[in-house]
Amino acid sequence: MCHGAAAQERKTRSMSEMFKISLPDGSVREMPLGSTPGDVAAAIGPGLAKAAIAARIDGELVDLTRPFTGDATLALVTGRDEEEALELARHDYAHVLAEAVQALWPGTQITFGPATDDGFYYDVMAPASREPFGMDDLPAIEEKMREIIKADKPLRREVWSRQQLIDKWTAEGETFKAQWAGELPEGEELTVYWSGDDWLDMCRGPHLPSTGKLDPQAFKLMRVAGAYWRGDQKNAQLTRIYGTGWLNKKQLNAHLTRLEEAAKRDHRKLGGEMDLFHLQAEAHGSVFWHPKGYVIWRELEAYMRRAIDGAGYKEVKTPQVMDARQWEQSGHWGKYRENMFVIPDEVPNVEDEGPLVSDDADWMALKPMNCPAHVLIFRQGIKSYRDLPLRIYENGCCHRNEPHGALHGLMRVRQFTQDDAHIFCREDQIVAEVQSFCELADRIYKDFGFTYSIKLALRPEKRFGSDEMWDKAEAELRDAVVRAGLASEEYGWEELPGEGAFYAPKLEWHLTDAIGRTWQVGTIQSDRVLPERLDASYIAEDGEKHRPVMLHRAIFGSYERFIGILIEHFAGKLPVWLAPVQAVVATIVSDADDYAKEVTAKLKAAGVRVETDLRNEKINYKVREHSLKKVPHLLVVGKREADEQTVAVRTLGAEHQKVMSLEDAIAMLKGEATAPDLRP
Repeated sequence: MCHGAAAQERKTRSMSEMFKISLPDGSVREMPLGSTPGDVAAAIGPGLAKAAIAARIDGELVDLTRPFTGDATLALVTGRDEEEALELARHDYAHVLAEAVQALWPGTQITFGPATDDGFYYDVMAPASREPFGMDDLPAIEEKMREIIKADKPLRREVWSRQQLIDKWTAEGETFKAQWAGELPEGEELTVYWSGDDWLDMCRGPHLPSTGKLDPQAFKLMRVAGAYWRGDQKNAQLTRIYGTGWLNKKQLNAHLTRLEEAAKRDHRKLGGEMDLFHLQAEAHGSVFWHPKGYVIWRELEAYMRRAIDGAGYKEVKTPQVMDARQWEQSGHWGKYRENMFVIPDEVPNVEDEGPLVSDDADWMALKPMNCPAHVLIFRQGIKSYRDLPLRIYENGCCHRNEPHGALHGLMRVRQFTQDDAHIFCREDQIVAEVQSFCELADRIYKDFGFTYSIKLALRPEKRFGSDEMWDKAEAELRDAVVRAGLASEEYGWEELPGEGAFYAPKLEWHLTDAIGRTWQVGTIQSDRVLPERLDASYIAEDGEKHRPVMLHRAIFGSYERFIGILIEHFAGKLPVWLAPVQAVVATIVSDADDYAKEVTAKLKAAGVRVETDLRNEKINYKVREHSLKKVPHLLVVGKREADEQTVAVRTLGAEHQKVMSLEDAIAMLKGEATAPDLRP
């Protein structure tokens, strides 16, 4: 057979090769070699072909133009698959941003641009001919992005060799991209995406079929910031351009409204206005609590103590600094040392000359967590199976070496106090203990008015322990949630692969605040690793030593962050029982000063935190000032109120004042000032 005939036979055979493509409804379509998910969408109907934006082949998210390589399962992705559609759109907005910047300012170098939780960013370096990009450049970039989107440029994937990438980026002066391409593995499939025929970027994809699938009115560039190449401050400084991107303008407007509302609720702003706390460079990531802010702390601490006392916990206090050998034994020194503050265990050199510390000092560390110290308490004295469960609680002050750029008010700090506890129990007690904790957490979050969802974070790739151990630990947590009645859609029950701690799976509580944001706070983790590493044991019923299981748990998470969440959730208008000042008695005229003092004294005797405002200022001025400080109740008194033994109560947020007898006002305030767990 001649070569031409053989080639024709191979071509005919390939053309006749059919793949079986299984669809979510159970149907199977046969498609020829070279077919794509887009072809399947077109075969089903023109409506789906227009709506489809990507596909999942055997579970992998891919472009609509990716050819099938064999029999496969296929799920077409449309705009109704909002999570995936948003991820794709934000990824594409980032590419369009980079293309727009290079079109406006040739010579701009691009680096990386991922999607984020609410948008996208791209790190770029401005050409030498101009200053780094700033806020004034954003309108022009936005306009150029809209031009690119409206041009409906096809987004096309190609596989390149590593050398092709290096040559292209080097020739075009893209030093950052060339460096990155040079570090890619030779054997890995390397891909680029074209935008039309005139711009491309390195990317694994997937992408939308074209730029026109983006809504040109559904994005906004938000801000610029400095960023270092590959996150290393020793490298070149770049400009990071941030944007927010959505599927339509309605979603964008809703997001911008949420941001505006969040800015009003910013705990840092309100913390200053309410005189609660401050932060300053002399103590990066540590909070200076003012008297009024510390009232909130003390109320939370007292509330939590009542809760844990009632649940059978024993409170302890452990050292701030422990020997590095202890952290080595626990495993934290190897897994967590980069986040620890270490301290040389020697007297520093007091002379002007010479190093501050020697090279042969032993090392200690500020504790980043309380668990190893609690194991050491457990190990004091012989424990019997009858002693279990042993619930050890600590308002434990911890330190973690967070990067300066990651610090954020009360939400991310270096020094924090956890409402931390560890339950040492037998294998047969685990599910019941976790169930009890779930019920305790539920009661506490409801006392603060929060709704929440509960998640199970499963084993990460890097972990201690066997698969059998992880199977058991995950099943126990899952079973406890089911028994507590929380593994339902109402509680947002979900399992999160790969998000557990390195030593244990964990349950997570995600609170939803007043404007729909979620905050991960409480956790409980089932741990068999640390008791083994730190040699914790008890004498079982058989007379032999056994390892306890250690449940790590917290409800607030940290006092600092929980207070920040409360401030933002309530927009500073805290429930009366938590408010630093629960009432202010303010005079209209000086003739009422004595009566104001009498009212204040009676409120204090009733346990209300109250202040008196006798200043010679107009009452409207006093109302505005105390409203800004989010005082729940202003009790206004003048000559008439003094004569009638009444008060005019102005409640924060209410339109009208209410005149009440002093006796009724005291009863009302006393009731509201009582913590929810102490009310009848």
